[in-house]
Amino acid sequence: MYRFTVERPGVRLDKYVAENCPELSRTQAQKLIADGHVTVNDVVARAGLKLSTGDRITVSIPPEETGILLPESIPFGILYEDDDVLVIDKPAGLPVHPAPGHPGHTLVNGLLAYLSILPDTGDALRPGIVHRLDMDTSGVMLVAKNRAAHANLAEQFKSRSVAKVYLALVRGRLSPEDGAIEAPIGRDPRNRKRMAVVTENCGRPARTGYHVVRYIDSYTLLEVALETGRTHQIRVHLAAIGHSVVGDTTYGVSSQYLSRQFLHSYRLGFCLPGTGEHVEFESELPADLQQALEDIG
Repeated sequence: MYRFTVERPGVRLDKYVAENCPELSRTQAQKLIADGHVTVNDVVARAGLKLSTGDRITVSIPPEETGILLPESIPFGILYEDDDVLVIDKPAGLPVHPAPGHPGHTLVNGLLAYLSILPDTGDALRPGIVHRLDMDTSGVMLVAKNRAAHANLAEQFKSRSVAKVYLALVRGRLSPEDGAIEAPIGRDPRNRKRMAVVTENCGRPARTGYHVVRYIDSYTLLEVALETGRTHQIRVHLAAIGHSVVGDTTYGVSSQYLSRQFLHSYRLGFCLPGTGEHVEFESELPADLQQALEDIG
């Protein structure tokens, strides 16, 4: 644990942390900030915040994650595969990579059993992973099979050229039928394990587009397009406008129809790294989500 009081104003938070914590690189400082381990005046802030004289900074450095990734036989659907990419249909309830509370039985363990070797992505616990889905979110997900493909796909995500479309069932009748939610997202200053709509200084820009597919009783089935890719973005934005995702106990309430959130990665469009061809893949609504719709409507 480090505590500092700023004497030199105008310095970016990530630069200040890296300069004053000798064991941290600039990249490591940015990751600590993104994960909510750094506060300014007791509030979680973003890496680019310009500091003022007298600001109080607290840096909590967690113990390093250790562990060996082992192959495990874990079933998942395959929608497409070539020499560069694997497009999978992730089942709900499966974490993407090891994390505290989930040291094994993750998608990465299953991928190692299927592919044997995954490319280094700079994070030992996330080989081959280009993007992620929440543990209880199902649907289309993309995995890189080599370093060149990973770099190519990462750049596509960074430039926001990847089309990411989800199906979500929310509480209430959302109006208008087409719209967008634009609000910065960052760590919830009251609960580091949650995200929240925050001020610009404490969060990153986020935009979520939506289209009403149909109204079902007092619920709305949405097609949601992610224009940015912040943690829990869809769930946070929809909860912020009073239409939480059905079954989302983190940002809403439990549901009698589902034991998990009604959120499904329905369509993913991108350019194949090997050829540059634009492709799109879709995942059918899983049985539990289909059953919930039938039970409601």
